[in-house]
Amino acid sequence: MIEELLPESVVTVETHGDDQDWDAPLYPGEQEFVARSVEKRRREFAAVRACARRAMEKLGVPAQAVPRGEHGAPVWPAGLIGSMTHCEGYCAASLVRATDLASLGIDAETHEELPDDVIVSVALPTENDRLRELARQDASVHWDRLLFSAKESVYKAWYPLTGKWLDFFEADIELFADDGPARSGVLRAELLVPGPLVNGRRIQSFEGRWTVRRGLLATAVTVPHTGADA
Repeated sequence: MIEELLPESVVTVETHGDDQDWDAPLYPGEQEFVARSVEKRRREFAAVRACARRAMEKLGVPAQAVPRGEHGAPVWPAGLIGSMTHCEGYCAASLVRATDLASLGIDAETHEELPDDVIVSVALPTENDRLRELARQDASVHWDRLLFSAKESVYKAWYPLTGKWLDFFEADIELFADDGPARSGVLRAELLVPGPLVNGRRIQSFEGRWTVRRGLLATAVTVPHTGADA
């Protein structure tokens, strides 16, 4: 599902709740992060890392531990960048050589309405206006949940480049549907704070894609080395 949203240079491995990855063992250096977690959390943590290790092997890198760094971000082997996501019954990891992309972020969510008390903490007034128009055009897509997912992907692409927190209100995201039934499309995020420097150029917007299928939705954002908007 996520693989189709990313360039060919990115390797994505996904797993569903009935796959053996959900019972995968943790590597040394990983157990401490879920030692006090409930079983569901431990299985998600293990499954998404099993996906990451399979992606490493596809890139010719020996499978190894993926510990958590500051603010919970995964720590990747030297020479790789990546992103992970999990939701109910689904996990995915996307990895790429650091020479091919500057950063990337992925997110998956169950395709359902976002609670009212969450959307008010996520969406800017301009985004709310666009959500209402999108819902008027196609009410079969939970655009509010899609916006939330897009913000998660933007943050995951942002953090490795800056090492800083990005608030939900610090990125203004537009969602566009492909021609035909709205089941995939593109997204554009305008950063409302000074963007990261990529090869000496300041990037003020991120771009990506989204899709909805089988009760899930997914978003992915990539940042090329050449930059987008300087």
